[in-house]
Amino acid sequence: MELWYTEKQTPHFGITAKISRTLHHEQTPFQRMDVIETEQFGRMLVLDGMVMTTDRDEFVYHEMLTHVGMNTHQSPKRVLVVGGGDGGAIREVLKHPSVEKAVLCEIDGRVIEVSREYFPEIAGALGDSRVEIRVEDGIKHIEAHPAEYDVILVDSTEPVGPAVGLFQKPFYQGIYDALRPGGVMVAQTESPWFNRELIAQVYRDISDTFPVTRLYTASIPTYPSGLWSFTLGSKGPDPLEVPPERLHVPDTRYYRPELHRALFQLPRFVEELTVRKEG
Repeated sequence: MELWYTEKQTPHFGITAKISRTLHHEQTPFQRMDVIETEQFGRMLVLDGMVMTTDRDEFVYHEMLTHVGMNTHQSPKRVLVVGGGDGGAIREVLKHPSVEKAVLCEIDGRVIEVSREYFPEIAGALGDSRVEIRVEDGIKHIEAHPAEYDVILVDSTEPVGPAVGLFQKPFYQGIYDALRPGGVMVAQTESPWFNRELIAQVYRDISDTFPVTRLYTASIPTYPSGLWSFTLGSKGPDPLEVPPERLHVPDTRYYRPELHRALFQLPRFVEELTVRKEG
């Protein structure tokens, strides 16, 4: 008998993967969490039936969420990751030698604990002395820490349940207030195929809040449609104006200096989402 996991990404489309076994299952106070072993992508973390990360393609998402914003800032010393309990974004943040402190603010502590057990290569950097782990609401944390961070990365789940507030304009204003002068934020902003209205709204909200806003994409096979978007907001630095000599990051498999500027050359159907329509 074959066992298959299927995520219905829309009411009419989904992704399926052959699995060999279920490693973990629980209902946390916030969500249903599963870890399954797949034949194609290795171990897979699933929250409320949605793929969060896998052994094989996690590097794309974590590198792209992290290094574009980190390299846009001239010298990020204090960094906040909202969500991201698997630890992958923290791992990438710590590759930048200027970082003195990286705060992980994850509302569901069980995600952190389970990731440490089943995804040690992703979560391994959580024990670094520069890392502070806060198991609390990211929105409240940001409100309580004005002008404290150089870079804020929003590593959220899809906009359902506890993550809904992470896709709303007041949250972006809170991020703006929590950033120091010259600060940069990056948020994952879903699929241009399946979440066009959401991306357009988030882009408008961030551009209403920050003087510089840029949308970019990456290819992540286990995320809905395989094409994923990220939105950057900056208090000043423009990712398109970063000197090439500042773009080096060690030990990456997707992000590279030559790719940095090219990321912002969007397909027309994606670029349309950044155009503000009157009326």
